[in-house]
Amino acid sequence: MDWLTTPEVWASLLALTAMEIVLGIDNIVFLAILVDRLPPRRRASGRRIGLGLALIARLLLLTGITTIMRLTQPVFEVAGQAFSWRDIILIAGGLFLVWKGTTEIHGRIEGEGAHHARDTRAASFGGIIVQIVLIDLVFSIDSVITAIGMASQLWIMMAAVVISIGVMFVAAGAVAGFIERHPTVRMLALSFLLLIGTMLVADGFGAHISRGYIYAAMGFSMLVELLNRLAAVRGARRR
Repeated sequence: MDWLTTPEVWASLLALTAMEIVLGIDNIVFLAILVDRLPPRRRASGRRIGLGLALIARLLLLTGITTIMRLTQPVFEVAGQAFSWRDIILIAGGLFLVWKGTTEIHGRIEGEGAHHARDTRAASFGGIIVQIVLIDLVFSIDSVITAIGMASQLWIMMAAVVISIGVMFVAAGAVAGFIERHPTVRMLALSFLLLIGTMLVADGFGAHISRGYIYAAMGFSMLVELLNRLAAVRGARRR
């Protein structure tokens, strides 16, 4: 039990947990967009089941540390560019996010009411859950590899993952509700999917883009949206 009084252990746990929570922003945005396609009465259960399965999948990834590290080894080359399984997963996941964001934006613009109603009825609960888990795995690859480098003990990595998923579980409902109530925020969230997807594809091709830039752009966009809403509220009060 000496580890309970070791400052290095707690510092590692806190740093790793903070990193997992920050990286979970991508997941919360994607989760909110996907669950919005379910009937209202099933959205809460969709979030719970999706995050629960995502937690299990991440813990399984951590138990296969040796396999995860092998994912970074090159498996083939194209025009002098080496690709590993990690790169392939990131490219595939990024392209899916770009496709998903593009089709959702197209549907919102071309036929907001009818299109969204058809999508909600047609959305398969199982299909939505599978998409949540698969995309979470794509997002998890880099965070798991980083976690392995930041912590030497498996229980620290697992504890950080459990805490971060718990934070996502608490925040997902509020974020989804806010996006659902505000169409302009929903469009911003879909634009974020395009941004995140492009980042993943670029990373897969070896052009690393710091997530700090991505989150700064997302934060700036949300700040502008907040200012617009404050201006609208003040205008309404004056009228």
